[in-house]
Amino acid sequence: MMHSEDGRLQALRARAYVLAESGRYDGAHAVERALVAEGWPNAGVALQSSYTRKAISERCLAAKAH
Repeated sequence: MMHSEDGRLQALRARAYVLAESGRYDGAHAVERALVAEGWPNAGVALQSSYTRKAISERCLAAKAH
């Protein structure tokens, strides 16, 4: 069971990176809200690490620059 939970969290993080790279979001909080709206209720748990939030925010900024 733990393995499948890890897989779901990895899938959620991968989706967060795709959203961040889309250029439509300003930062990690906006991406988290979009994930919840898409039906990922555990988005806050998956994105709780400062490393993950920083990576998402950096991808949002890089996407906005293009």
